[in-house]
Amino acid sequence: MSNTNFSCPPLSHNNENNLYFILGGARSGKSRLAENIAKQAESQGRTICYIATAQAHDKEMSQRILRHQDDRPDHWSLLESPLYLAQALTQALQESDCVLVDCLTLWLSNCLCHQDNDFYKQQKAMFIDFLKNFLSDKSPYKAKKLIFVSNEVGHGIVPMGELSREFVDQAGWLHQELAQLADQVDFVMAGLPMTLKANISQHNVVDEKDV
Repeated sequence: MSNTNFSCPPLSHNNENNLYFILGGARSGKSRLAENIAKQAESQGRTICYIATAQAHDKEMSQRILRHQDDRPDHWSLLESPLYLAQALTQALQESDCVLVDCLTLWLSNCLCHQDNDFYKQQKAMFIDFLKNFLSDKSPYKAKKLIFVSNEVGHGIVPMGELSREFVDQAGWLHQELAQLADQVDFVMAGLPMTLKANISQHNVVDEKDV
């Protein structure tokens, strides 16, 4: 594993909540950047919760999960939530000051494969509503930080299968909505983070019909 040291964005010291969104391809270094941001928050006295969305369906995925476990500090609290992300965020923010979610695309995949065809639509609505509340002036959470990691899957070859195409489309729409809400958006490629958006205070969500 690379020992690349990322330059992390500055963390707010005031009572405002912050939302960070990190995109990148497989093995791009996006998780390492997210973990470094969380470590920076921890150095300021914040407690950290890691929300894992992966499910170990096969040996290779089990090995990936173990690598992620080895990479992050043992003392961080952990919530495993492959499906019910809004509920997990609510629980995590009651107990911790900074929450890292890795990753959104696995959560999306898990939801799309649910036996209830409307499950993802319902869970996404709850997730977006939670984020709007988190960022609002009337938020019950103050001086909290959220860090989301997700795979950029729209840069590759368009898959042939119906479910695969649906996954790519839904990931793109989810990323656009989250990027509109986020205070900071970074894209990571070959271990190099590129800032796409930084320190923009206006939080608004694009309509899926417009993208």
